[in-house]
Amino acid sequence: MDDSPAPAARVRVATLNIWARHGDWPARRAVLRDGFAQLAPDLVALQETVLTDGDDQVAELFGPEYTVVHHGRRTADGVGCSIVSRWPPVDVHQTDLHVTERVDPADFVGQCAAVEVETPLGPLLFVNHKPSWRVELEHERELQATAAAAFVERLVGGRRQLPVVVAGDMDARPETASIRFWTGRQSLAGTSVAYQDAWEFAHPGEPGPTFAAENPLVAAHWRRIADRRIDYVLLRCVDRGPPVTIASCRRLFDRPVDGVQASDHYGVTCDLSAPG
Repeated sequence: MDDSPAPAARVRVATLNIWARHGDWPARRAVLRDGFAQLAPDLVALQETVLTDGDDQVAELFGPEYTVVHHGRRTADGVGCSIVSRWPPVDVHQTDLHVTERVDPADFVGQCAAVEVETPLGPLLFVNHKPSWRVELEHERELQATAAAAFVERLVGGRRQLPVVVAGDMDARPETASIRFWTGRQSLAGTSVAYQDAWEFAHPGEPGPTFAAENPLVAAHWRRIADRRIDYVLLRCVDRGPPVTIASCRRLFDRPVDGVQASDHYGVTCDLSAPG
């Protein structure tokens, strides 16, 4: 008889901007496919995914054991966002974040999607948030943050203890107003929320940039801007913190494999467990 304890329940989440099909896509695809297979995530927020009538980029990276939910709005050439889930969603929701005329409706940004899934930790709401990317549009990112947070609160409803993970390429540093709003450091538009930044929790004081000049795919196009941490996994707090525990958090695809960089972004992955 095996008296060893049963493995603790765990949910592994991740986010990555996969940079569409730019660069050497066949080489990058191999690195991404192998990396995700080794990571074995349960829920993934992806940005800059390509979907056309005959082309599903996410299907090239993940096996049939995953369900893919594609965001509804895409560019003319099929670029948008997607959610990958190990479990078939119980429910799927999307909202538009076209908050001002400076948010181009033909772009893939300015949208938010959520899936509710049954996990080993119970029901969980997983949200892929993609605000505007242009560096001068922090006002829009503030409006998009408050709209996305309100969208989440409507989905949560009276289920106060429902774990919520908001992940994505948010194109804003931790010190900006939109991220300060998410992490409970300031209010915006007469409202406030509090989400725990998984990286900050696991690596206090460490910068952890996810868009960095050391990445040659960044250096080729963004030489005039400082390294930035702009990709996040955030957990909605209730009273004293999130309803689940952040067991670990690390960057993802932050080193080349045989000289191949997976994307111009580094991703973030986080393991969640039951509260201790």
